[in-house]
Amino acid sequence: MRCRRVQRRSARQLHVVGMAVALCVTFASMPSALAAPITGALETSAKSPKVQHRAKAPVPAQENLVPIYKKSAQVYGIDWTLLAAVDRYAQITKSKADRAAAPYYGFAFADSAWAGLANPNSHDVDAWSIRLFQGLGRDGNHDGLALPWDPADRVPVLAAWLSGGSRDEDERSAVWDLFQDPVAMDRIFRFAALFKRFGLTSQEHCFPVAKRYNYTVKHTFGAGRSYGGRRIHEGVDIFASYGTPVLACSAGYVELMGWNRFGGWRIGIRDTQNVYYYYAHLSSFAKGVKQGDLVQPGEVIGYVGSTGYGPPGTAGKFPPHLHFGMYRDTGRHEWAFSPSTSLAQWQRLPQHITQPPGTHKKTQA
Repeated sequence: MRCRRVQRRSARQLHVVGMAVALCVTFASMPSALAAPITGALETSAKSPKVQHRAKAPVPAQENLVPIYKKSAQVYGIDWTLLAAVDRYAQITKSKADRAAAPYYGFAFADSAWAGLANPNSHDVDAWSIRLFQGLGRDGNHDGLALPWDPADRVPVLAAWLSGGSRDEDERSAVWDLFQDPVAMDRIFRFAALFKRFGLTSQEHCFPVAKRYNYTVKHTFGAGRSYGGRRIHEGVDIFASYGTPVLACSAGYVELMGWNRFGGWRIGIRDTQNVYYYYAHLSSFAKGVKQGDLVQPGEVIGYVGSTGYGPPGTAGKFPPHLHFGMYRDTGRHEWAFSPSTSLAQWQRLPQHITQPPGTHKKTQA
């Protein structure tokens, strides 16, 4: 067993040598070969109707890829949710240029890595010649072609790459080779855990405070702030009494919690669309909630307070309220956007309030 593993890792190392140039490690440095015309590929199998410019290939919704994820994961002995998580993170962090170069869904291998570093045709899609030049590309659907934009070919290659060994650290090493970014590493494995618990397409949301309590929403996104220098208000304030339950508004994981001199006791939750939800000025966190936990919409994560604007424990400098912010992250930039539209939609939804695991309490509003 150990000999086989050493051989697999050695084969991986041959590819990793050229990763900085040939593999799309981070989309910020994606090689221009991805955007190059594929005339060589067209000449290779010109008679096949399956060979087409990748810009014309349909972009399926990710849920349509689940059967391919599951089949590939079974063949290579990994969890399909890891494949889905790599594809999801790669897709939502593609730049405009990346999307033009690789308009198909998910992770994009650089052409030279797909075709083989020594292959004179870096856009080769002939499965036999790609194998001859030790390229990553494979014919997943047995049509004689290895098309990087065809999920039936691309996903098994990704699964093969991720199956570098039988231990968790081997999967983590394989993901690191693809992205070489600790943030990407953390989010991909969290996404996989969320997919396993809530499914790939969970779109449920919840208003972030318990509606059976009195509350008032103040839509002040973009207004100026006085404390801490010149800055704008990156959220919406929901005024409510001390102790009003604060709820997770989306399925996600607790990325951050603790004290912040501006936000007081605050908690941050990230969902699988890479949207970050920021809850600030809490009086306390819900018992049992900790960093890294997976949460569901309506789960109590804390309670309204008036903490912040000073060192740990500072409170009472303003009326009790929840500061609620939403941030979008492209992998290169993160920015705040107004939560008002989302809050108005969620305010009309019924609430199913749950306590953190272990309490078994549930109410409806």
